[in-house]
Amino acid sequence: MTSNLTFKSIRTFALLIASSLVIFSCNSSTQTATASDTSSVDQDGFKQIFDGKTFTDWDGDTSVWRIDSGSFIGEVTPTKQIQTNTFLIWRGEKPSDFELKADYRISEGGNSGIQYRSEELADIPHALKGYQADIDGANTYTGQNYEERGRGFLAMRGQRVNLEANQKPIILDSVGNSDELKSHIKTNDWNEIHLVVKGNNMKHYINGILMSEATDNDSTARKSEGVIGFQVHVTPSMKVEYKNIRYKKS
Repeated sequence: MTSNLTFKSIRTFALLIASSLVIFSCNSSTQTATASDTSSVDQDGFKQIFDGKTFTDWDGDTSVWRIDSGSFIGEVTPTKQIQTNTFLIWRGEKPSDFELKADYRISEGGNSGIQYRSEELADIPHALKGYQADIDGANTYTGQNYEERGRGFLAMRGQRVNLEANQKPIILDSVGNSDELKSHIKTNDWNEIHLVVKGNNMKHYINGILMSEATDNDSTARKSEGVIGFQVHVTPSMKVEYKNIRYKKS
């Protein structure tokens, strides 16, 4: 009788330990998963949308785009040319109101930009039309708002404008002198671009400085949502790098 009780006690004790281990393991897994889910979201609510290693959720011409040292690199050379502007397209969402931040570096003769609220062309792979936060190596156009395959120059650097149907951009006032704003943009070095897009209002910042602002009141031409893409422009030779790409819905 005593021996039987002892056996039952040992078995019960073993079952209790096993159950505790299972519960502990489940709780630990849940905590780990939760931590993993939020680890890429910073205190301001931005999440990383490029893992620095793969093209997951991104689509582009890999003869032009590659990944190295945690950066997307787009490059054309005299022996490796493109016939039309080509874009590395984010497939994660087609956002409407959002903010985007990215670090970029571009060669002196380079021409690039970030498309947003854009649509793809059916007959040309990796081609986009829509709003663009312009970037160039000479910093002639960096910070302006340009509509690729559309209305062209919308807001030059230093301008705050309204866009109305069948009219040239209406300059409301200045956000700063273009040359003075240019002095805040580093050449052959890393800069941070920050887009704030809400409703029909679009703000482009470089290194924390507002470069241009456009409010699009043209109900026919304006776009309320669309893809995001990074441009390599037709040019004899250029190189552009993007890293630390962060996004949040507004």
